Amino acid sequence: MNSPLHSKPGLRSSLYCPLDATAIKDIADAAFDVLANSGVAVHSATAREAFRNAGAEVDEESRTAKLPRSFVEDAVASNPSSITLHSRDDDFDAVLEKNRVHYGTGGTAIYVLDPDSGERRDATVQDVRLNARMVQALENIHVFTINVFPHDVEDRNAIDVNRFFHAMDNTTKHVMGGIYTLDGCKKVVKLAETLAGGADALREKPFVSFITLIISPFKIDDHYGEMTCYLAEKGLPVVVPTEPICGTTAPITLAGNVLVHTAETLAGIALVQSVNKGAPGICGSVGSIPNLKTMNHLAGPIERAMINAAVSQMAQHFEIPLYSTGGTSDAKSVDIQAAYESAMSSLLVAMSGANYIHDIAGLMESDLTVSYEKLVMDNEILGMCQRVLRGIEVNGETLAVDMLKRKGPGQDFLAEEHTLDYMRSEFFVPRIANRDKRDQMQPHDEAFDRARRFVADMRNAPANSEIPADVRQSILAEFGAILEG
Repeated sequence: MNSPLHSKPGLRSSLYCPLDATAIKDIADAAFDVLANSGVAVHSATAREAFRNAGAEVDEESRTAKLPRSFVEDAVASNPSSITLHSRDDDFDAVLEKNRVHYGTGGTAIYVLDPDSGERRDATVQDVRLNARMVQALENIHVFTINVFPHDVEDRNAIDVNRFFHAMDNTTKHVMGGIYTLDGCKKVVKLAETLAGGADALREKPFVSFITLIISPFKIDDHYGEMTCYLAEKGLPVVVPTEPICGTTAPITLAGNVLVHTAETLAGIALVQSVNKGAPGICGSVGSIPNLKTMNHLAGPIERAMINAAVSQMAQHFEIPLYSTGGTSDAKSVDIQAAYESAMSSLLVAMSGANYIHDIAGLMESDLTVSYEKLVMDNEILGMCQRVLRGIEVNGETLAVDMLKRKGPGQDFLAEEHTLDYMRSEFFVPRIANRDKRDQMQPHDEAFDRARRFVADMRNAPANSEIPADVRQSILAEFGAILEG
């Protein structure tokens, strides 16, 4: 098991900065210019009214809102610069501020790689449960963003409740998720309020948060606009991410993509603040580049990590909490490609200081599929990222000058108290990597084999509810008729 130092959430980092100070200012100025002179298409009547009441220039005929620079700057100033995604047991609170870094799942994948057959199949409610249980057990994954879509829930208005209930029933870590209907969203808020002990208690310590969407280029649709307004009014954390793709829904250049990211998510923050000043809005960065053969979205290119690292710098410039993306891959199996694409992007985006990096564990196949074995593998990659972010501590104890002088040339340090004091905390100790020599290895004991055994152990272990029994009964009394399983 890794040292607690390796899993501590919220380490700070500004080790990778693809933008210099001039570039940051140029992108910020350009974002203000685009929002003021081109604006945003707003198809939600509630959102248009909120923008108008707050002072934006709204044209009902074209359904557009132009957002003057002062309007956007005021929204940025009123949005909290620090937002805590609370865990229910306080062990894994994710404090999104400045350059503090946290990791989590995500993607709402429609498939999983079946741990028995290895074949791709539709995700189910059982997969929501198992993913939540595994995240509970994996120390370097700080937040559970619900990462699969349960195809066995036939009632569309019941999908949201099923996803959030089965997530919270199986992990005490913070639960974040996308939402599919306004009715479902309201049901989830009511469910969470029941678990929290009331609406005020949930706002005081929000252990759930929600993801809506700004549709590139520059569109707030009716569906997501209404849900964003509802959640802002409730005062609950809401992510307003954007997903521009170079050459299709954004300019082909990385700089143009970062500009679209910045402007669109600032528009989302402006909407949240127009509805409820001071409400916890989180900007979001999910975009990428296309496969130049087909112009389809890609998940694993290094440029995606560069874009998200640059948006991380922009979020730090505006002092707005960021939901970012990393660790994704276009691989179809848990192979070498999955490993190097995930590792490279995880490390780069973490080194940029992105506050919450979702999709960073378990996701593959251009964000369509979750692999349980990859979830375990990515947890190990994240432990290595954490070690990088910790850096090298230099002080009198770690330099050990007195010991070096006392020992003198030609002496070893194996039996020194200093070695015993630091050996468990100084290094990252992997969970699944096999560091034994070839002649010491047991059969079927390489990293993938160990990941498979971890998954099997989790599946075979008894599943215990993480919700107090009396509260669980209240929830089942209210929602049991629409809950699967």
